[in-house]
Amino acid sequence: MTHWFHRNPLKATAPVAFNYYGVAAGPPASKICSDLRSSRARLLELFTDLSCNPEMMKNAADSYFSLLQGFINSLDESTQESKLRYIQNFKWTDTLQGQVPSAQQDAVFELISMGFNVALWYTKYASRLAGKENITEDEAKEVHRSLKIAAGIFKHLKESHIPKLITPVEKGRDLEARLLEAYVVQCQAEAQEVTIARAIELKHAPGLIAALAYETANFYQKADHALSSLEPAYSAKWRKYLHLKMCFYTAYAYCYHGQTLLASDKCGEAIRSLQEAEKFYAKAEVLCKEYGETKGPGPTVRPSGHLFFRKLGNLVTNTLEKCQRENGFIYFQKIPTEAPQLELKANYGLVEPVPFEFPPTSAQWTPETLASFDLTKRPKDDSLLQGI
Repeated sequence: MTHWFHRNPLKATAPVAFNYYGVAAGPPASKICSDLRSSRARLLELFTDLSCNPEMMKNAADSYFSLLQGFINSLDESTQESKLRYIQNFKWTDTLQGQVPSAQQDAVFELISMGFNVALWYTKYASRLAGKENITEDEAKEVHRSLKIAAGIFKHLKESHIPKLITPVEKGRDLEARLLEAYVVQCQAEAQEVTIARAIELKHAPGLIAALAYETANFYQKADHALSSLEPAYSAKWRKYLHLKMCFYTAYAYCYHGQTLLASDKCGEAIRSLQEAEKFYAKAEVLCKEYGETKGPGPTVRPSGHLFFRKLGNLVTNTLEKCQRENGFIYFQKIPTEAPQLELKANYGLVEPVPFEFPPTSAQWTPETLASFDLTKRPKDDSLLQGI
């Protein structure tokens, strides 16, 4: 399934030495700076380490974030911020706008940007795991959970931390509400795809599968809508993917809804539902081709080459032919001119993001440690970008 999920590139960042000569005035401060430097470097390395698993990622992320919290929060749990919050300038690129970096002299910006990359890592891990041959039930569960974790991180950043930034987020940047909403909803939709595949495998009721597919199509439409006002030069490819997935799962909904109608002896309506499934599947095929021809961030995936995609085409054709045969021999019902309304609501299988919180401030931060930082001097900015 690696060629089934569209993935934007990871963010890149400038290296941060945390060398505050004259500012880090004592051994405790020097130790904190050294640990920040090494834990940040370790986390950046893991983003591209194919052997990294969720446990390794969580441990590395918690290690860095707990140390970084001392640059953000006061140690007495008051609403005051740390005196070190604005000591360091951080630079990060965006997933859609290439190597043009954003910079803010704010540790909250670093917390959000690194957290964003952690969420992206979970989506890429899920995609990589789903692409294995003969994926097991446990691996499918891990794909499902990884996507829900990613959704939870994106949601937490959007709701709890981005509002704390002093510098407004530029339009079209990763930390803007529209983009974060698209990432959250896409993760939910992709996790529901795992649920649908499982429901089909276990031959659950067609009504349940139709409802899940309809909800998933709506998720993709919602994500696409969030991106609709962005600059097409960098959002067009991503939007094509979201649109084709919306059409694909709408076709699934109409296909399984048709099966439900047939089981209720509504053969004429079933045929009309299957005809609508055929129409949306054809749209998805066209969009797959257009997606492949559209330039933009991220490697081009090939959904139309995926077995899950091709199976639906065969299922729609075979089910429609079955309905037409049944109508010719048994029902003799008139086929409606209007497609049935898909007012389907899934009662099971809907995906909610896994709630996320950053770890508390590291125990290494004590009043003595904080006091050993003297802010009469400022560090020099290191402006060289470190690619990820």
